[in-house]
Amino acid sequence: MKKLIAILILAAIAFTAFSCGATTKDENTYKVGICNFVDDASLNQIVSNIREQLDKIGKEKGVTFKVIYDNCNMDSATMNQIIADFIADDVDLMVGVATPVAMAMQAKTEENKIPVVFAAVSDPVGAELVESLEKPGANVTGTSDYLDTTAVMNLIFAADEKADKIGLLYNLSEPSSLGAIAAAKEYLNKKGVSYVEATGTNVEEIRQAAQSLVYDGVDAVFTPTDNTVMKAELTIYDIFADAKIPHYTGADSFALNGAFVGYGVDYANLGVKTADMIADILLGKKDPANVAVLTFDNGTATVNTDTCEKLGYDYDKIAEKFKPYCIKVQQIKTADEFEN
Repeated sequence: MKKLIAILILAAIAFTAFSCGATTKDENTYKVGICNFVDDASLNQIVSNIREQLDKIGKEKGVTFKVIYDNCNMDSATMNQIIADFIADDVDLMVGVATPVAMAMQAKTEENKIPVVFAAVSDPVGAELVESLEKPGANVTGTSDYLDTTAVMNLIFAADEKADKIGLLYNLSEPSSLGAIAAAKEYLNKKGVSYVEATGTNVEEIRQAAQSLVYDGVDAVFTPTDNTVMKAELTIYDIFADAKIPHYTGADSFALNGAFVGYGVDYANLGVKTADMIADILLGKKDPANVAVLTFDNGTATVNTDTCEKLGYDYDKIAEKFKPYCIKVQQIKTADEFEN
């Protein structure tokens, strides 16, 4: 009797183990781990549109994209833990929003080869995420928010042709900022215009850097797609506006948060296209090594009309001056987040 009971128990254990193993993987469900670098308007807009587009694609294709989302808030230790959790959760694909996250994901997937799709990486080749935009070459590809720095510089001098000292405000630790700042310096050197650099690694340091640029008497300030300054924009836009100094930036979210001008890509569309790429890799079984990095036209200038008025500019006149350098000039008012 004891032997029979033991056999039945072992059989039950074996059946349970088999059943669990058989139902572990649902072929119609795909786990997507998304890590955002920082809580700011542009990056949040990307994440929101990725999720919405994946939900739409899932309904059309009869599959489920289970999104696991987290935000490391610019903390590298937290970032690495989030990525480790994604790996432990056996995600089918990771999404790194912004350059630092994408680089960390690349390092953590060199052996396991989990596909990585990045979003809003300004210089994927310079960051050594891909071998080339056309042929990434490994398990990493994505969408780029490359900034045409020359176009932003042209806007500065279209608004004020007499400007002779430009402030460069950014975080030295952000790889996405360095190329654009180097391009800005090259442009200004060729034009014979002086510049002053001011940097910081957190909101308080950026606020102090902004005040230093006012003290230095700059005529305008340029910031690329810098997430640290973006996070600080709501605390610094009045510093520049009160001093009658226009702040030109590398994304419309800066203008949403008070900067005079945000110039660059449509981050909502970037999020949609990132989701399409995720679906191509997971459903279409495309190899990231052969999926070209997607770039966008940088032709939209977003002008904050509240700040424009405070600076003493007439919006219609500014828009007319900007037109030769943009595909589109649009208005925005100061707010914390984009409206859905």
